[in-house]
Amino acid sequence: MTQLASTIRALTFDVFGTVVDWRGTISEEGKDWEIELDWAALADAWRAGYQPAMARVRSGELGWTRLDDLHRMILDSLLPEFGLTGLSEEKLAHLNRVWHRLRPWPDAVEGLTLLKQKYVIATLSNGNVSLLTNMAKNAGLPWDCILSAELAHRYKPEPQAYRTACALLDLPPQQVLMVAAHEGDLRAAAAVGMPTAYVHRPLEYGPHNPKSWPQEGFDVMAQDFVELAALLAG
Repeated sequence: MTQLASTIRALTFDVFGTVVDWRGTISEEGKDWEIELDWAALADAWRAGYQPAMARVRSGELGWTRLDDLHRMILDSLLPEFGLTGLSEEKLAHLNRVWHRLRPWPDAVEGLTLLKQKYVIATLSNGNVSLLTNMAKNAGLPWDCILSAELAHRYKPEPQAYRTACALLDLPPQQVLMVAAHEGDLRAAAAVGMPTAYVHRPLEYGPHNPKSWPQEGFDVMAQDFVELAALLAG
């Protein structure tokens, strides 16, 4: 661990589910809408459309489309199922931007602040730059810079998304630690030479569907960002 900590110069973070609680935020914000529906189910269905929508971009079926617009396409497809077809365009636009307002996990700001003392910390998310910037402003996330798949026009887990982030940081992949709560993201980062840190988010999909600790090992494995900072401090 000491050798890894002395080698890395920057940390890049997956954001949705790793830094912020998308499901919990959408469920809580739904309470402020005077609409009776299962907001957690809407959050789950909305998120379930995430990978298929990006797959359409990766395959070339869609040209480059930023995540805000993919989120809106998914939302529009869900409106009949959840009885939201009567919402005005203004309300739909506001609802779609809930992804800009996601709340951080309880340890996130503290842990990021600790990590920032030693390393450059940056997003490496499929979220578009404006989304990630607004989220950081709203949630008090202390990023040194915002990096996004939008800058590469390639969605993770395509290799170019990771390579572009490292190039923009002017660092070789071996000096950039990828941090995520998702094993596939970390495997893709490792494939381009980045060291990897798994952070456990057992409640990402809600209390009734807890995530288990992964079987495979990554370079660092932590329960939260505060523990990650402690581990990298050696």
